[in-house]
Amino acid sequence: MTIDLTGRVAIVTGAGGGLGRSHALALARHGARVVVNDLAAAACESVAAEIQAFGGEALPWTCSVTDRDGVVAMVEGVIHQWGGVDILVNNAGILRDRTFAKMDLDDFALVLDVHLMGSVNLTKAAWAHMRDKGYGRVIFTTSSSGLYGNFGQSNYGAAKMALVGLMQTLALEGQKFDIRVNCLAPSAATQMTEGLYSEEDLKGLSTDLVSPGVVALASANAPTKTILLAGSGAFEQAHITMTQGIFVGERSDSADQIEGLWGRIGSRDNERVPEAGSAQYTHEVAQRTRALNEIA
Repeated sequence: MTIDLTGRVAIVTGAGGGLGRSHALALARHGARVVVNDLAAAACESVAAEIQAFGGEALPWTCSVTDRDGVVAMVEGVIHQWGGVDILVNNAGILRDRTFAKMDLDDFALVLDVHLMGSVNLTKAAWAHMRDKGYGRVIFTTSSSGLYGNFGQSNYGAAKMALVGLMQTLALEGQKFDIRVNCLAPSAATQMTEGLYSEEDLKGLSTDLVSPGVVALASANAPTKTILLAGSGAFEQAHITMTQGIFVGERSDSADQIEGLWGRIGSRDNERVPEAGSAQYTHEVAQRTRALNEIA
């Protein structure tokens, strides 16, 4: 193995089972010391014991990612015990699936609280430490449900797409401190997905097939601002792109022009992946300038 995480300290949330357990084991096998975080103490201790059994270092830590004080205490405790935190794997999550028409708003808020604010809580607790040491690797767990939508998962999809927006900005803010921030969109069979997959599908959906992506995103040579899709041993990348679009200008029929030119507006010829949100404004001003120059 060429990726060596020896000396690095990783916190993995929701690590008592499923994807989190696989991530924790994979990071430990590459040399990282791993904090196994989960709500269930027995589950944390079990996974930590697995890591210790093959000679790795692991620390079980029980707290909810929605408990800000508990998360701060965990980060501070880990820094005190192991000297720092280098890698965050924000994996903890829940499901409360229903169609939007039938969904209780408390269930909508709860899913956002766990997935989005849980990730914010941990990352915020470690962010200043990572800035001070000039190093960090932060991984958010997004989902194809957020990227592309999924029936009955408006709350989950909203939370998962919000994490992409969080990643986009934190990657920019962390760049000069060598804090690299990425998203993982896993496809795997876990307790959360029970009943969603057929027996045939389950054969290739081991959580262990996703975790190599986490190791790569946690490495010294990790990219930043990347959305990595992973499942069944396959890996892809998703992009938030911007098309070239059209210039309509100030016309009385501007709305009609837009309605009639959806095909040109949405054409993916020469589309781009903007480096930052300001690229939209810059592009649109350039479009206007070119159009006015042509008229002149």
